[in-house]
Amino acid sequence: MLRTDMRSAEDNIRKQVNRDEDCSVAATHLMAMRATMVGLIGERNRLGGEERLLSVDERLKLEARAVGRKPSTGVPNGRER
Repeated sequence: MLRTDMRSAEDNIRKQVNRDEDCSVAATHLMAMRATMVGLIGERNRLGGEERLLSVDERLKLEARAVGRKPSTGVPNGRER
């Protein structure tokens, strides 16, 4: 939910910048949401939920593999009856 609110705030900031409006209030609010997110991530990590973040190259390789896979036939291990 927080991430959705952050994306909405980012969109509003972009719109304000494009209209040459002052976005300092919205930007300050977004920075507060980011600080909250960092706190939540820290709490999750303290509880043992730490995950290694993938690099850009690793993510691109995973996405390429997912796109390159053939659709499943529904037959386990490719065996036909």
